Amino acid sequence: MILGAVLAGGQSTRFGSDKALAELAGQTLLARAVATLASQCQAVVVVGRSEAPVPCLSDRPRAGMGPLGGIAAALQYAAQNGFDAVLTTAVDSFGYDDDLATQLSPAPAYCASQPVIGLWPASAAPVLDALLAGNGKHSLRAFAETLGARAVALDSIPHNINTPADLAAAQEHAHGL
Repeated sequence: MILGAVLAGGQSTRFGSDKALAELAGQTLLARAVATLASQCQAVVVVGRSEAPVPCLSDRPRAGMGPLGGIAAALQYAAQNGFDAVLTTAVDSFGYDDDLATQLSPAPAYCASQPVIGLWPASAAPVLDALLAGNGKHSLRAFAETLGARAVALDSIPHNINTPADLAAAQEHAHGL
């Protein structure tokens, strides 16, 4: 079983407002990310927010750890609730293929162009906890390297919205999203 995890705990500093609530083609980025993962996973959680259309988790071990804090929370939840793996995405990523989980299987693997998009084994929870507790490099690539994760060139490169200009450009091409 795969748990989907939308990482939504960022500060949205480049965007200037709560990016998760920004709308693309009439749907918030948060709702879009949840729907994308729900179509490929048995359950979905949102990490780093207190309100969402699915269960919410706090970053682990604390807020401010970046994407790794969100992934750590999702891995812990997955391990405690019988999931084999976690499919992660950022709230501001969109344009995935319908077979994202298949393209990344088997875990561990991540999108070569956006490592926050990944398929991580639930059994990696203690590995990430140890990495975050240590003094070493706290980066997605360091975590991936520790696990021996594969960088996968996806069939379609997902888009990422970092600024209002990115959102405006995505709106122009929103047909079919």
